[in-house]
Amino acid sequence: MEWILQLPVLFFSIIFHEFSHGYAAYLRGDDTAYLSGRLSLSPLPHIDPVGTILVPAACALMHFPMIGWARPVPVNPYRMRNPRGDMALVAFSGPLSNILLALLSALAFKLLMLGFIGGDLGLTLLRMLAFSVMINLLLAVFNLIPVFPLDGSQIALGLLKGRALELYEKHLPYGVYIILGLVVTGLLQHIMQPLLNLAMMLVYPIMGGF
Repeated sequence: MEWILQLPVLFFSIIFHEFSHGYAAYLRGDDTAYLSGRLSLSPLPHIDPVGTILVPAACALMHFPMIGWARPVPVNPYRMRNPRGDMALVAFSGPLSNILLALLSALAFKLLMLGFIGGDLGLTLLRMLAFSVMINLLLAVFNLIPVFPLDGSQIALGLLKGRALELYEKHLPYGVYIILGLVVTGLLQHIMQPLLNLAMMLVYPIMGGF
């Protein structure tokens, strides 16, 4: 029944991820997300039938860690001051928001370990915060993979120049198939696991070595 604790954590994490994209774009001059009503932490505007409902449900049935996504916020790079560079910043704001949530969850876990809240409620909150650390680090690492349409691809498009950019852009039409191939072959786990382990090693000391 751990999914009951993981689900609200996942929902807030992916919604905050998309909100961060929209807010970063707003700060760089693009108010598209604001005008479309997506600069909100309410879950309703962000629900994606597949990423917010079906994928988490499948994770619960298969006893996998909860993962999913919200409906991407609309962004118009041509309304920003520096379209390529600003899009890289907007893309990075999503994973950065998950890293921030993981760190805040780790700090809250550390505080709860001091015994401010005891009993079953305290144990439940500790488990939710531990799930929050894992889920948010997982979301951050996954989204930083530089394959289209993940956030890492927009970061790469903003940083690469010249011949390197031309070569990189050739994969864009096939990005979704590349991701599916990584999932089916199991290579995605091998790519993510070392990075996830490193992230957990950096965060665990904050939690008191839990």
